[in-house]
Amino acid sequence: MPVSSSLALYLTVFGALLLVAVLLDDMADRLRMPGILLVLVLGLLSENDIDPVPGGGHRLLSLVQADEIAQLALVLVLFFGGLTTNWASMRPVLRPAFRLASVGSLLTALLLMGLVVGLGALPVGNLNPSISVALFVGAMLCSTDASAVMALLRPLAGHLPRRLTDLIECESAFNDPVAVLLAGLALAMASGHAAATGPELITEVIRQFLLGALLGFLGGSLARQLLEGRRSLTEPPMLPVVSLAMLFLLVGATELLGGSPLLAAYLAGLVLANGAEADRSVLVMAHAGFAKMAELMLFLCLGLVVRPDHVVASLGWAVVLFLAMQLVRWLIVEVLLVRSGFARPARVMITFAGLRGAVPIALAIQAAASPVPWGRAMPPLALGVVLLGLLLQGFALVPLARRLGLASAG
Repeated sequence: MPVSSSLALYLTVFGALLLVAVLLDDMADRLRMPGILLVLVLGLLSENDIDPVPGGGHRLLSLVQADEIAQLALVLVLFFGGLTTNWASMRPVLRPAFRLASVGSLLTALLLMGLVVGLGALPVGNLNPSISVALFVGAMLCSTDASAVMALLRPLAGHLPRRLTDLIECESAFNDPVAVLLAGLALAMASGHAAATGPELITEVIRQFLLGALLGFLGGSLARQLLEGRRSLTEPPMLPVVSLAMLFLLVGATELLGGSPLLAAYLAGLVLANGAEADRSVLVMAHAGFAKMAELMLFLCLGLVVRPDHVVASLGWAVVLFLAMQLVRWLIVEVLLVRSGFARPARVMITFAGLRGAVPIALAIQAAASPVPWGRAMPPLALGVVLLGLLLQGFALVPLARRLGLASAG
């Protein structure tokens, strides 16, 4: 039957791609390079123009399907990030990390938006950049990816200052929701569903941020209460099912109520894993596989829905944005980390540790799946910036840390 043939083809193709992605990620770890780089290349080289239903005339993975997978993948990745965050170790760097994640992300988005408007062009045909598309580009590129940074710094594990690595991880955890909220507002403005006045935009961002934080805290607290004292629910066969069910319930309810589901997912994981009686190791073990699969699927999806020639066509703009990001990152780190206790070598390292990863990719896919006229140009642009960061910036992190004298610190 056609449906069975379609399902069989999907299982075969995505099973094979996921298996190859796992092998590439393992090989990258042995070669001390970011696994997402090889997975992105795999997606780009894979053929998406496969008709799952003979005569149907459809692609293997549509933009709408890729967007749905990307949003779910981000939820799983951020929830796992919350589970692995040790609140006690993060507390000393909370203030500087929050400044970088909130004020720093907002300034990055606004400065990049100003650059796009000032240059007066984008790789989207003859379309002049409006405030909405410029804001989206800034929002898409304003968040950092700690997992990519930590993977590249793995050769120096245990030899870098703990306060430095805690700041990098904490900033990345908090700035993702800021990027998502600003990008959502940009898409709403472009679709005519949101007013373009500054006060209303700021109010909407604060409301979604606070509501997501509140629901995430409440959801994590309720989940902790449910699991504590019920040994049967914390056994290995049951814990992944119970925690996933609670996560999906929380994320769905937060989205329906108008909060930030990604912030809610991260805070729920943070609260759940840092409870007085919580066994973080059991929770982390239960969700590590989910998070890894989600991350690999996210990068595979981007590679599948983006054509390599479109990436090449957007490469010039990607270089301009990448260079602008480095300058903006340096300015923001120097200004916001004044009197924070971080010496100049540490600030230089924090500047170069601002790699982009999963969030720009997920936001770019969301824009491409939306009806806005410039949405299709975002995935190749995001992919170009991420690849440039991994190739030009990422591989310099370990030599830079050693040259700055940070690798020998306790």
